[in-house]
Amino acid sequence: MKRLIKLMSVALCLTIVLSASLVGVFALSMNGISLGGKDKATPDEAELFKDETVYVMAKADGTVDKIIVSDWIKNNKGAATITDVSTLGDIENVKTDASFTLDSDNMRVWEANGEDLYLKGTGKELLPVDLCVTYALNGKVISPEDLAGKSGKVTIRFDYTNNAYETVKIGDRDEKIYVPFLMMSGMILDGAKFSNVTVTNGKVISDGDRVMLAGIAFPGLQHDLGLTRDEIDIPSYFEVNADVEDFELGTTVTIAANGLANDLNADDLDSLDSLKDSLNSLESAMTALIDGSSQLYTGLETLLEKSGTLSEGVDELYAGAEALSNGADQVNDGAKQLSDGADALNAGTITLDLGALDLSSGLQTLDSNSGLLNAGSDQTFDAILATAQKSLKDAGLDVPALTADNYADVLNGLLDNLSEENVRALAEATAKEKVSAAVEANRETVAAAVTDAVRPTVQAKVESGVRDQVTAKVLEALGYSVEDYNNAVAAGLVDETTQAQVSGAIDAQMASDEVAATVASLTEQNMQSEAVQATIAANTDAKIQSLIAENMQSDEVQNGVADALAKAKTGRESIAALKDQLDSYNTFNKGLKTYTDGVGSASAGAAQLHSGTTQIKLGSSALKNGASDLKDGTEQLSTGADTLKNGILTLKNGVPALVDGVSQLRDGSMELSSGLQTFNDEGISKITSLLKNDVGDLAERLKATIKVAQNYKSYSGLTDNMDGEVKFIYKTEEIN
Repeated sequence: MKRLIKLMSVALCLTIVLSASLVGVFALSMNGISLGGKDKATPDEAELFKDETVYVMAKADGTVDKIIVSDWIKNNKGAATITDVSTLGDIENVKTDASFTLDSDNMRVWEANGEDLYLKGTGKELLPVDLCVTYALNGKVISPEDLAGKSGKVTIRFDYTNNAYETVKIGDRDEKIYVPFLMMSGMILDGAKFSNVTVTNGKVISDGDRVMLAGIAFPGLQHDLGLTRDEIDIPSYFEVNADVEDFELGTTVTIAANGLANDLNADDLDSLDSLKDSLNSLESAMTALIDGSSQLYTGLETLLEKSGTLSEGVDELYAGAEALSNGADQVNDGAKQLSDGADALNAGTITLDLGALDLSSGLQTLDSNSGLLNAGSDQTFDAILATAQKSLKDAGLDVPALTADNYADVLNGLLDNLSEENVRALAEATAKEKVSAAVEANRETVAAAVTDAVRPTVQAKVESGVRDQVTAKVLEALGYSVEDYNNAVAAGLVDETTQAQVSGAIDAQMASDEVAATVASLTEQNMQSEAVQATIAANTDAKIQSLIAENMQSDEVQNGVADALAKAKTGRESIAALKDQLDSYNTFNKGLKTYTDGVGSASAGAAQLHSGTTQIKLGSSALKNGASDLKDGTEQLSTGADTLKNGILTLKNGVPALVDGVSQLRDGSMELSSGLQTFNDEGISKITSLLKNDVGDLAERLKATIKVAQNYKSYSGLTDNMDGEVKFIYKTEEIN
């Protein structure tokens, strides 16, 4: 129940918020009525428009803890830069990557690149309206902390102090004219703890379990219009009285908005007729506002339907961002390795360049006795090759005549054939053929065992489905749906004896012959379904492969493979030793030939080599610098990708709360229309009726009030080329 109350409290608070701002805009725009006064541009007309929401986090008595401000600066003309005169602290851009610099006037100049700005910061300035919540128990004032858990007659009073005013000339007098804020406060009370609830300047709605309250006030408006309370009593506070058991109070929400007068044109209030016309316009605006509240419910229903799509999209977006972050980390690691390698390469090319210089000078001394060396070396190599061929034939290997050109290919071919991989593959393939044939011969037996293993799982699923049907029928006979019964049990409304009786009735039905026959029939049908048969076939194939794998690990198979590998290893070692001997002499013999053929031109070649190594050295230096720049860039990429991932994770975590909030908001919006009607009947209609019948000096005062209201457009500040509007949301702590 406590959780339900908290959820409904949030819904009501959101409803109040929308009723003071968004609902009004929606309703009036749907009926062709603009909320902007004569000198106030609409959000889409102004060059720059600051849509500002001020969140005031307060203690239970209204004392301010923190002020958080959200600014949406609409860049309707696509300006490249936006200058903001904001007085906020800890300002951050919450949506785009736009950054700012400070100009000579110490104002922030944002690099907007034609986009809107979404800013967040902390408020430092005085609030236009102060909220004070006082509590009394049995007629005596008490602190919120001491009131928690107490019982008796409780009074909760919301007082609003208007701090926002302009000094205006009324007739020949200078008077303070306060910004005419509409204050709307709301809360939800537990019907089990609060009874005999009454309110002053508000509305009470009860469904038995919950008592929903909404109050309104216009602090300073009585003074602005110069009216006595005998003429008309304009609400300036909101009060709740109730009998309470074990007091606790959830969060309360108060909205402050000054947009109600925006549709009036103060310059046209110079005559009685124009005043009446403007008042008619105000009445039309309130009518449109009331009509728009019903349209809001339809819009919220659509929004709720689309919330699921939003949740799925955010999940996919987070998965992509996580993959991007991981990829960026890998790219960064690779770039670092490349940079380190480039450093090592640069050092190596310097050494190479010095070695090439030494080689060029050394080759000039090696040009004698090459003829005799070549002839003797060839004769010796031929003799060695003949001896090697005889040894291979004696070992039973049929090989062609070995020459200096083919011996390596011949011996490498023998080594490949006798490699551990090839010998093992051949031995295992031969063994697997035999094992597979033996296992496949028992496939039908394996399939029967798999079928027996699958049947209990299928039967359990069938029994679960049948139990659900039996449960529904039993509960239906008792007048419950399954959902209602479960909710009643969770709420403690069904005693344990009744629960035991329901469970016994369900178990009795499940134990009946009829249900058992149904379970058996459905189980057999499911066993013959394509899905189950496919599962059996797949499990049979898997079992066959498992048995083959088990047999392949038997001692008999493994010993056979080991014997083949041992014999191949001995032969491979002998051939490898022979090839090493021949390679050694072949290297020597080729070295002599290269020496005799190339000594004459070696000096020139060495000079060219030295020139080439010099170019390599220069190129490796450039590679080193480029790799270093690449590493710096990939580090920035990795950091940015990680930041993006964390931001999307925050969005992902917030989506469930958004969906819940939209659902609760939809439910709360249904209560809005009657509250607005009461507000119109008891507030706006009285004011317009009085002003139409008794103008006096009201026209001057009303004109001034409207202008003051239209002048107050921002809490954080506006530049000369910027228009805007602002609303305030006060949220108090719970008392429990």
